[in-house]
Amino acid sequence: MVGAKIRLVLRFWRGVNPGDALGLADKRMTISQRIDFRSLISWTASLSRKMGLICTRFAAGIMAERAFTNPYPDYNKSQAAGYFDAYGRLTSEFLHRINNKIRDLLQQMEVGLKSADPRDCTIYTGWAGIALLYLHLYDVYGDPVYLQMSHEYIKKSLNCLTKRTITFLCGDGGPLAVGAVVYHKMGNEKQAEDCITRLLHLNKLDPRAPDEMLYGRMGYVYALLFVNENFGQEKIPRHHIQQVCEMILSSGENLARKRNFISKTPLMYEWYQEYYVGAAHGLAGIYYYLMQPSLQISQVKLHNVVKPSIDYVCQLKFPSGNYPPCVDDSRDLLVHWCHGAPGVIYMLTQAHKVFKEEKYLTDALKCADVIWKFGLLKKGYGLCHGAAGNAYAFLTLYNLTTDLKYLYRACKFAEWCLDYGEHGCRTPDTPFSLFEGMAGTIYFLSDLLVPAKARFPAFEL
Repeated sequence: MVGAKIRLVLRFWRGVNPGDALGLADKRMTISQRIDFRSLISWTASLSRKMGLICTRFAAGIMAERAFTNPYPDYNKSQAAGYFDAYGRLTSEFLHRINNKIRDLLQQMEVGLKSADPRDCTIYTGWAGIALLYLHLYDVYGDPVYLQMSHEYIKKSLNCLTKRTITFLCGDGGPLAVGAVVYHKMGNEKQAEDCITRLLHLNKLDPRAPDEMLYGRMGYVYALLFVNENFGQEKIPRHHIQQVCEMILSSGENLARKRNFISKTPLMYEWYQEYYVGAAHGLAGIYYYLMQPSLQISQVKLHNVVKPSIDYVCQLKFPSGNYPPCVDDSRDLLVHWCHGAPGVIYMLTQAHKVFKEEKYLTDALKCADVIWKFGLLKKGYGLCHGAAGNAYAFLTLYNLTTDLKYLYRACKFAEWCLDYGEHGCRTPDTPFSLFEGMAGTIYFLSDLLVPAKARFPAFEL
């Protein structure tokens, strides 16, 4: 009974990060009060959908309520001159501002982490996320102090693994994968191999795991790919990765048949009995990976199964250019990496690369316009649902098109982040973590130093 009510609440609280989705209704309430509160929320949301109260104009108003009005003029050459030259190289002044802010935020983060949850091992909100940040800073700056810091944090993470969840972001896959890379870079191959062995054994941990990114099989696949990419060799056997991918494809085909989606799309996936669309829990995140060359999905499967499934997601697009949190949701209101255009854009850009069709790029450009207008979120500056995460969408488009307009937009979102804490944003539950808080903003700012190498952490390949 309680599980059913939780699923109902998730329909309303889409866009809230894992943990918040349940936690918002939990604070200062008894169990019976929580259930009543959740039921009321669910009933209200359900009623509003059935009555069709949300039109496009009203939805735009709701999106605007969740974001600050973008105060910046859009791209022109004279405006951009203060940030980069005609070749996309950042100016020395802007580089100086970014580097100074990174140092300042790192100091604040280290102080704040003294009160962080000592038992949170995850990439998303825990110690492994901080280890991943310092590993990235080591790659950017080459300072061995950052590698040592990464080592200290990954040791904390490996000492408190969940022993339940297999994924990179919210499970043991992330700490083990990052641990393997850190030990490898430190020259400790024995410890690195131990992490890899334990990572491979995770596949047997939960045969009923979902398929999505945060808690499911695709999040495990990313952990495997992360190791191979950072080792520069096939440390994880190709057949092991392909085996998991076959399970994901089979699961999607079975659910599409079982739930009568087969006439619309060959694949369908669910999480908590909802058909999520976005990058974190949904179709866009799964399809983004299924198109990756390193997964070696057959051309027949790509064109006959994956491509029509992507086209189905494209049909869900709102007139605004944004995407719904779920297949059956008519509310155009979330502009987050986890739900909405900032996450779907990665599926679209990858589809353009793989299938060479202009329609995918056209839709991706519409996503970018939505993000530019509604992407400075009141939720904060983080990766999952914040300005830094949304800015990565501009960088991925810049790297695909070389259009300086998108580099400019990323720089303006970075400028917003340079005024961290001055806009009246909501304080996250884990304010110094990688995906909710300050660590993610630092990661983005350091990625912007070399835009051509920028990749959304723990997701983009």
